[in-house]
Amino acid sequence: MLYIRSALFNALFYLNTIVLMILGLPLLATSRHSVFFLCKVWGKTTLWLLDKICGTKAEFRGLENIPKGSLIIAPKHQSIWETFALEMFFTDYSIILKRQLMFIPLFGWYLKRAELIAIDRASGKSALEQIIQQAKKLLPQGRQLFCFPEGTRRPPGAKPRYKIGIAQIYAETGMPCLPIAMNSGLFWARRSFVRRPGTIVVEFLPVIPPGLSREAFFTRLQNDIEDASNRLMAEAIAKDPSLAELMVKED
Repeated sequence: MLYIRSALFNALFYLNTIVLMILGLPLLATSRHSVFFLCKVWGKTTLWLLDKICGTKAEFRGLENIPKGSLIIAPKHQSIWETFALEMFFTDYSIILKRQLMFIPLFGWYLKRAELIAIDRASGKSALEQIIQQAKKLLPQGRQLFCFPEGTRRPPGAKPRYKIGIAQIYAETGMPCLPIAMNSGLFWARRSFVRRPGTIVVEFLPVIPPGLSREAFFTRLQNDIEDASNRLMAEAIAKDPSLAELMVKED
């Protein structure tokens, strides 16, 4: 039954995505805010489908920790799930993403219209310099910047691989940072067909204020996100011990 429900959800997820992109084509001639509105519709409908078909619910904690105005948003990245679920809580943002996504038909058009930051990961230092330059332009406008600290999805239980680049962005922009912990990878795992029932929990953690050294910020960010994410994963496994099989065991 799990596989049947997952197959049905996956089919409807892609159908919903394509239909929304086609219906939203006129929005490409308007402002980026119209694209953000469409993203919220996409996120809400996807969460509804996930709940009704797969029994996968969502719980958001610490909403009181989300400040207004400019900030760096630093989520744990375990799944595609957070790429649409978190955007519902922010009004005017940009996301750091890999340049290849811009070339996806239809989808890439929306990414460009939303004025997101596309980078070539292979370019190393120059990519970071590009991010910092664009961040210095958009953050003073009151916008938010999504930056996944590990750069790519990491499976539950895997050793964290935080990139020092986020500390450079923090130091160069002088902006506060909102860490976000979650357990999404236990229910919507990367490179997996299956969508498991249960509750994906997201926790918006206390903001890290500007002014820390790069090293102090980097250490605090990793500790805050990893400690909270490990707690949320342990909480989920306590409710459903079968989820423990999805945890990666690394030396």
